[in-house]
Amino acid sequence: MLDKGLTLVLVGTAPSRISARARAYYANPGNRFWRTLHEVGLTPTQLTPHDYARLPRFGIGLTDVAKRHAGVDAALPGDAWAPDELRAKLREYRPQLVAFTSKRGAAEVLGVSTGQLPYGRQSGTLEEAELWVLPSTSPLGQTYFQLAPWQALAARVAALRVEVGTPAPSGA
Repeated sequence: MLDKGLTLVLVGTAPSRISARARAYYANPGNRFWRTLHEVGLTPTQLTPHDYARLPRFGIGLTDVAKRHAGVDAALPGDAWAPDELRAKLREYRPQLVAFTSKRGAAEVLGVSTGQLPYGRQSGTLEEAELWVLPSTSPLGQTYFQLAPWQALAARVAALRVEVGTPAPSGA
């Protein structure tokens, strides 16, 4: 779900099988995504997976690197990844920030190993957008989950809103 004028685009890898069946982003009940967005202040209320279409109201868009596949990252075929399509979307919609919700998605787009990607803001940009890599909120990644990079991203989004005079999102 992308639109022009977004502050932030969150980029996942591919929908889980649960999300694909539900036709909603981050629909696995064990996934921390929606809770995390609210906890760090990116959304004023805790949304549900079926509320994903409300995110642009808060300056946030969602997409995936492997849009035509579903399942866990390790099971995706090599041709599942579509970094050029993602880059084209970013050039079209021109968000201020792009944040990958896992190292694997970022690695596939940036052409580097996951070990070379620290969590948080990256030194480069992606299609002129400030680039971030976040810990996965997936139940499979709970061992590695850290809230701090998500908090730092939320602080950066808040700072950008102040710079351009956009009010913080209220419970819409």
